[in-house]
Amino acid sequence: MARSELVASLLLPSFCFFLLFASLVAVSASDAPFLIVHKKVDLSRLKSGAERLSVSIDVYNEGTATAYDVSLSDDSWTTDLFELVTGSTSKSWERLDAGASLSHSFILESKKKGSFHGSPAVVKFRIPSKAALQEAYSTPILPLDILAERPPEKKFEWDSISEVLEMHYSTTPAGSAIKESVLDVCEDSLNQNLNAYCGFYIEKLWI
Repeated sequence: MARSELVASLLLPSFCFFLLFASLVAVSASDAPFLIVHKKVDLSRLKSGAERLSVSIDVYNEGTATAYDVSLSDDSWTTDLFELVTGSTSKSWERLDAGASLSHSFILESKKKGSFHGSPAVVKFRIPSKAALQEAYSTPILPLDILAERPPEKKFEWDSISEVLEMHYSTTPAGSAIKESVLDVCEDSLNQNLNAYCGFYIEKLWI
């Protein structure tokens, strides 16, 4: 055996071990939690004249390891503008496993008119490989127009919608995909409070 071949045969196992070790280190380094936080606010006007804000925050762990001592804080709702009705603006959990999610919600009310610019919610968590707490911020929300004047929504009664649908349905050629699906589409729209969309749908198809 030539000297060069001997050296190569001796170095090859060491080189393979080095590659294996490097790959394990890379996997270990990437083995960490990755939190995505989604914040949503729904507004609804109460008969009392107040604005109700339903806040929901979802936390997703898209990483490959568990996040520990997870704490959520959404304290941008100043007490001079908002009154906490249900729930709390903070929440904590013991852990959030990889691929899992957590949800938290609370309800606020406001009687003061104006535009409000909320801050993202903050989630702090711990991972075993680091001493310092990690932070994740929620998606931002659009400015909220509290007690703003809103144009009245155009409502469609089901009886009127049904009569129009049946009239056009009877004149649509047999086997038409529109004829087979339009009733289901508009019934779903009505069930979801999207009456105006249903009327628009009918108008575009047949009028």
